[in-house]
Amino acid sequence: MAWRRLFIPTLVALPALAILIALGTWQMERLAWKTDLLARIDASEAGPPTPLGAAPEPWTRVVVTGRFDHAREAQLGIEVRGNTLGTHLVVPLLREDAAPILVDRGWVPLERGAPVERPEGEQRITGFIRPGERAGWFSATDDPAGRRFYTSDPAAIGAALGIAAPAPYVLVALGEGRALPLPERATPRPPNNHLGYVITWYGLAVSLIGVFVVFARRRLQS
Repeated sequence: MAWRRLFIPTLVALPALAILIALGTWQMERLAWKTDLLARIDASEAGPPTPLGAAPEPWTRVVVTGRFDHAREAQLGIEVRGNTLGTHLVVPLLREDAAPILVDRGWVPLERGAPVERPEGEQRITGFIRPGERAGWFSATDDPAGRRFYTSDPAAIGAALGIAAPAPYVLVALGEGRALPLPERATPRPPNNHLGYVITWYGLAVSLIGVFVVFARRRLQS
């Protein structure tokens, strides 16, 4: 009869424990994925860029040749550098017998005092692969007519620029130049906080077990 007094508390505690363990396990998987991703980024930057293939790995350094279509350039995002408000200049890179690629050539100020370089002819571009994104509920609204975008969605940007089927990623140009646009100097590293989340969720699961054991002993002895 005494064990029946624990029936309802057990029904409440077990689902909560299962959720905490599931969250901890999910973060363990995310930790392994993020650690592998960071290792691949480090390995990619340690060696020379690889020729762009048909299905490049996200965040890896590649090199590709093509011709910029400056007449269809667009702006992507908003970024403040110092005291200057700016954006990123995205330009289609046209290739023979391959899908066009949207290239983030780098940062430019919105109030442009200095000229922006727009090289003609075939160019050799080194950059990293940035996976395409989709706009969410809280994303800023794009302005396709004005060619101003806030989500790195190649399909949406390409449609606004009159490009039917661009590559499903953006190539972010890398370089050391000081002329506009200012390219990125290195591949960014995404934060890896998953170990802390693993400890948190599994720690809460252990704490729940401990609290329930103490509660059950007191309930059975009363």
